[in-house]
Amino acid sequence: MKKWNVGIIGCTGMVGQRFASLLENHPWFNVTVLAASPRSAGKTYEEALGGRWVMKTPMPESMKNMVVMDASKVEEVAKHADFVFCAVDMPKDQIKALEEAYAKAECPVISNNSAHRSTPDVPMIIPELNSAHADIIPFQRKRLGTKKGFIAVKSNCSLQSYVPALYPLSSFGVKKALVCTYQAISGAGKNFDSWPEMVDNIIPFIGGEEEKSEKEPLKVWGSLKNGVIEDVEGISITSQCIRVPVTDGHLAAVFASFAKKPDLDEIKELWRNFKGRPQELNLPTAPKQFLHYFEEENRPQTKLDRDLEGGMAVSIGRLRPDSQYDIKFASLSHNTLRGAAGGGVLAAELLCAEGYIQQQ
Repeated sequence: MKKWNVGIIGCTGMVGQRFASLLENHPWFNVTVLAASPRSAGKTYEEALGGRWVMKTPMPESMKNMVVMDASKVEEVAKHADFVFCAVDMPKDQIKALEEAYAKAECPVISNNSAHRSTPDVPMIIPELNSAHADIIPFQRKRLGTKKGFIAVKSNCSLQSYVPALYPLSSFGVKKALVCTYQAISGAGKNFDSWPEMVDNIIPFIGGEEEKSEKEPLKVWGSLKNGVIEDVEGISITSQCIRVPVTDGHLAAVFASFAKKPDLDEIKELWRNFKGRPQELNLPTAPKQFLHYFEEENRPQTKLDRDLEGGMAVSIGRLRPDSQYDIKFASLSHNTLRGAAGGGVLAAELLCAEGYIQQQ
């Protein structure tokens, strides 16, 4: 099959590097352009990183000598790609403007950034949960005045650890949830070499994270009405987000109550049988089993389970009754795979398979 030509905007950051490593041998996507800030432009990818490659796998040979372009030269970058992944580190208003500029240049944007997550006609896609939100794209194109260009975003990485576990329980009427997330340092774009303060330490604050954790699930659960995605009503979420000294993997402690209290065996059965559109389409990056439940009382564990199914599955355990809520459980996802670049690649596969991204 003919491959889609893709670009990585923000290729030098941690998520940009993760995109590069995931796309190295992708069966559908061929990286044809790398772009970053002006200080990296004109250098080869290897030179631009200057020894800052942090992935466990080597830098892709096919990208080492690619000359990095200036991400602000939108028309020049866009002509090399059918669509781009965007993972830039810039002020929010600048990101919004940059992503809209690419969309208006008829280059679809799959964004890892938060800038457009609250834009009502921009789908925030967790592919197994709300693939139908892609139906908003024609309305967004009408607003932007484009034929092919649009923006789609992935949700905040911490959501991927608990929303996929709650979503299949919607038939019981999720009323409220309390969530405490224990988040890896790679979520801040750091490792222990660059953030030695995190060794033997826990920081009970992650800027903006709790607001995202409480607000964004309501859009994921929402529905398309009158050309926008409206938040779901009747669900209340409160969260506390804590930075912990692990490299990768966000673990969540979840407490939930329902309009109709489910039986624990019913919940496990729903998790075991849950499939989404990526599994139906057999997309390249989709996990075969999206939700894995562990009966062992000490699982999931971040170190043991974050890489399950290539880091694209969600691990769940410790389901039991609670004295204040109906149930409680623990769940885990890999924050830079399922929660960031991997989730972006899977969303792009979905949008390509469904015909929203065309080849030039």
